[in-house]
This record gives sequence, structure tokens and C-alpha cells, in this order.
Amino acid sequence: MNINTELVDRFYEAAAIPEFWPAICSELCRAVDSYSVILFDVAPDQTHSYVCSPSAEAIMAAFSSSPLRFQNIRPVRALQRSPSSFARDIELMSQEELDVDPVYTHFMRPYGLKYAAGCAIQEPSGHTLVFDVQKEDFKSGFAQDEINTLNGYKPDLARATLLASRLAFQQATTMTSTLSAVGLPAAVIGAAGNVVSMNSEMEDLNSRIRTGAQNRISLGQVESNKLLQDILEQTKLGLIPSVQSIPIAADFENPALVLHLLPVKRNARDIFSRSTTILIATPVGEVGPPDLRVICGLFDLTAGEARVAREVAVGTSIEDIAKKTGLTVQTVRTYLKLIFSKTGTSRQSQLTALLSGLRAPGM
Repeated sequence: MNINTELVDRFYEAAAIPEFWPAICSELCRAVDSYSVILFDVAPDQTHSYVCSPSAEAIMAAFSSSPLRFQNIRPVRALQRSPSSFARDIELMSQEELDVDPVYTHFMRPYGLKYAAGCAIQEPSGHTLVFDVQKEDFKSGFAQDEINTLNGYKPDLARATLLASRLAFQQATTMTSTLSAVGLPAAVIGAAGNVVSMNSEMEDLNSRIRTGAQNRISLGQVESNKLLQDILEQTKLGLIPSVQSIPIAADFENPALVLHLLPVKRNARDIFSRSTTILIATPVGEVGPPDLRVICGLFDLTAGEARVAREVAVGTSIEDIAKKTGLTVQTVRTYLKLIFSKTGTSRQSQLTALLSGLRAPGM
């Protein structure tokens, strides 16, 4: 068993910077002479998300969207027979089972893969983390020394991935706290429609914006709730919803609201970015020039992009924006494309609706 301490240090670095995980997976591949390494997460509702070495991208893209993923019995066996340690597939399943297993017949063998070793860890949150390693059919199976190496890395790998999960939750809490600072009711919604974090301003709207079973969010008005659930489902599937603002009509006690849903701009397959949508509520009528600090912070816009977005929000034409800012019309159009990409909108009318009410307190 040969443990690379520099690689262990990179596990913890990736806990804070998830973009490092694919390279780390590739390095683990080399450590045990394998084709691919995959880290994937199974949520309580059976939603799958993952990071992997680049060699496994095509396999996981197909697997994570296929109903056959629900027939993957090996992680269940691993939890039962080899909890929290790596085991070869043949130690968990008979050869007869492996010959007909849909994961092997539909995803591994078509790519020339024959052998697998893995480890499954149950998270306190109910999520199951699975580490899986594959080898090609022209190689021998996993030698005991390679299993020992994987198990040598396993404690630090597990701690780093659990830390990454906690950091993702902390980021969601930070988002809602930041929005509280500018007076905006907000919640961070996970892939299953569950509330990951909600600020007190949003909690004050609980007669109209509710959480129910499994902490899933819903709206009191039937049509608005249907639209919300449709948007969350499209976002979960990696699609860009055609509508991202939802009106909630006024009643005898409450003013009308508009809910804005902002997709989290991270790789949707990343197991450490479980939050998919930020939900912000703004009262109807509180329109006007959005605060530059607010829109820069919310959407990671540059100062130039924020100025263009602000002018669009108050109805300024592209030609007039160019005159006011000293930019060319082509540059304004380029900025606008970048703004659309960062805000998840596709038209100026959507952008105007999205930015309505994003003002600093007291304006």
C-alpha cells in the first residue's frame, strides 16, 4: 500500500473547491491502475449526482439519466456486507448476478469495462455517498494491494467529501443571510424541492409560501404552486425554465408578490452542489432602479455588466445605454448576452421582471 500524502492534502483542498475533484479522480485512477473513478451521491428521493474522472463522463451522463440506475444493487450490498470499506464486485455479487446486472450490461461492458471495486457510506442526512472504481476487461481484477491502497485513502476521502457536503450547506445559509442584509425574503431550494436554507424574511411569508412533508416548498395559491413545481422540476433536469418569475395575487391581508427563481450557476452533476435554485420574493410595486451592489452580488456581474443590467431594468434602449455609458452598441449587446447567461434569462422583459424590487433598504 502506497499512500501519497500530497494527494490526501488535495482531497481537503477539493472540499472547498469542488472543481478540483475530476483531476483528483484521475489521480486515484493512476494510483490503482484503473480506467475511471466516480464519486456519486444518492439522495433519499433517489436523485443521483456525481463527479468523476473525465474518462467516465459519457458513462455517468447515460447512467444518471437512466431508470436502470434504480436497479443498482451493489451499493446496497456494500452497505450490508462491507460498510465503509472498499470491496471487489465479485465479493458482493455472484458471477451469475454480474453477468445479467443492468449496470454492467448497459453501462460498463459497452465501454470495455469488466471489474469494479467500491465503497458506500451512509450520511447522517440520509444521502448515500458511493465511491466506485472500474478496470478494463483486458486487465486483471483488483489486486489485494490495490484494495488496500483504496482503503488507505478511504478515511481522508470520506472526511473530505462529508466536509464538502457541509460546506455546501453553509454556502446556502450564507446566501440567505446575505439577502437578508438587503431586505429580501429568500430561500435556497435543493434538487428535490426541499428547503436547504430560509431567512427570517421568507419565514414571515409562511401563510403564502409554505414548507411541508420532507421540507418541500409549496405555495398557497394552486396555479402559482403548479408553476413553481414545474420550474423546480425543469431545473432539476438541467433545463432552463421558460418562466422564472411567479406572481402571487394579493388577498385581503397581503399585497401581491413576485417570486424570482435563480438557478445556482454550478455544474448540476456536482455532488457537492445540491442546492439548485435561489427563491427571492419581492413585493409588486417596489420597482425602480435596482441597486448595483445587490445585482453584482446576486449574479456575479462585473461593474460594467451591472450598469447595463440596471439601465435595461428601467426600460432604457440599447442605443441609449450605449450613449449613457460611452460604450459601443455592440459592446452593450455583448454585455447583455453575458447578463442573460448569468441571470438565467433570455429576454430583456425577463431581465426587467427579475430585477424589479432589487433595491437596497431605505431607497
